[in-house]
Amino acid sequence: MGNYIRFDWMIKRLLRNKSNFVVLEGFLSVLINRQIKISQLLESESNQENGNQKFNRVDLLVEDEKGEKFLIEVQNDHELDFFQRMAFGASKIIAEYMKSGEAYKALPKVYSVNIVYFSLGQGMGYAYHGTTVFKNMFNNEDELKLTPAQKSKFGVDEVAGIFPEYYILRVNKFDEEIRQPLQEWISFLKTGEIPDAFTAQGLKEAREILRVDALSEEERKIYKRYLESVRLALSLDDSSRYEGYCDGHIDGRAEGEKIGIEKGRAEQLVESIKNLMSNGFDFDKAVEVLKVPAGQISELRRWIF
Repeated sequence: MGNYIRFDWMIKRLLRNKSNFVVLEGFLSVLINRQIKISQLLESESNQENGNQKFNRVDLLVEDEKGEKFLIEVQNDHELDFFQRMAFGASKIIAEYMKSGEAYKALPKVYSVNIVYFSLGQGMGYAYHGTTVFKNMFNNEDELKLTPAQKSKFGVDEVAGIFPEYYILRVNKFDEEIRQPLQEWISFLKTGEIPDAFTAQGLKEAREILRVDALSEEERKIYKRYLESVRLALSLDDSSRYEGYCDGHIDGRAEGEKIGIEKGRAEQLVESIKNLMSNGFDFDKAVEVLKVPAGQISELRRWIF
């Protein structure tokens, strides 16, 4: 099970206690590269637990002392339209927290922080930062900037400071020598371990707050079931066949392959459904969690029953 609780479980269960903010504050401070002090938790989709979203995706919306909003999302399995949802999530926060009739200068600053455990997009790296800039269409070296009056009125130095900013950590891509604090955090997100040598802000507190042995017996049982569900979601991701194309290589399946239950795949699904059922899921809920195509359900039911 590991010595430390997964970061997404911390978001789901432990951040209701304000004394635990220090871990998330440390992570955000290292990521954004300035000190972040959380003032409150806000409503997010995490409170609407249903189906496989209980473990495939976790999100949390917090506000810092400056009134800036941070949407932190952990996505465990492949989602082809994840970029679109990132854009929608940030836009939705702006719309919800911009009061009717309020001056545009009150537009809330939004940071979208996305921790993903799949190959999102095509790229060589594991940590990406996206901002909005305006380039001259006829001279790429010319960038539209704020006037001194705008800087004073808005309290920002760059146009990018007005628009949402996006951070993407493709955790499974990380496999490098650790040279700076953010890499320590990404290593923890990938491995679930915090070596004594790690000194990044927030990780010292995480060693105490996120200890598995600090959970009650009942909490450990719930957490164990959560881990099993996450592992199943990751190993049985139906979209994994697309990752080969996203990364620029072929994963061994012909593009025009007919949809059906291959023997090995069916055996794996049967085993996974049985595992979920042994953990309290009924058959219908298990196939929903595993995203089994409707055309395969009746055949799998025959195999199991």
